[in-house]
Amino acid sequence: MNSTLVTPRTKVRLKTQRPPLYKVILLNDDYTPREFVVTVLKAVFRMNADQAYRVMMTAHRRDACVVAVYAKDIAETKAKEGTEAGRAKGYPLFFTTEPEE
Repeated sequence: MNSTLVTPRTKVRLKTQRPPLYKVILLNDDYTPREFVVTVLKAVFRMNADQAYRVMMTAHRRDACVVAVYAKDIAETKAKEGTEAGRAKGYPLFFTTEPEE
């Protein structure tokens, strides 16, 4: 009896992973006017006036607030745009990013 070893053909399916997400965080300072912060949030993060006001007040009360969560490159770009908007007007407005757990 002749025994033949037969192995099934298998296809490897690659699963694409989602990119890691990063939080954009607004840091509170005592010098940037509230109205200006709301304007930047509306312009850079496409928030309506009510959302922008709530985010600004949360940062004001707690010293920091998560504004939004994006893929790394988008989060860094948005944080840079917001920070540069403040610097252009002479304010110490600052956004930072950190990985989401």
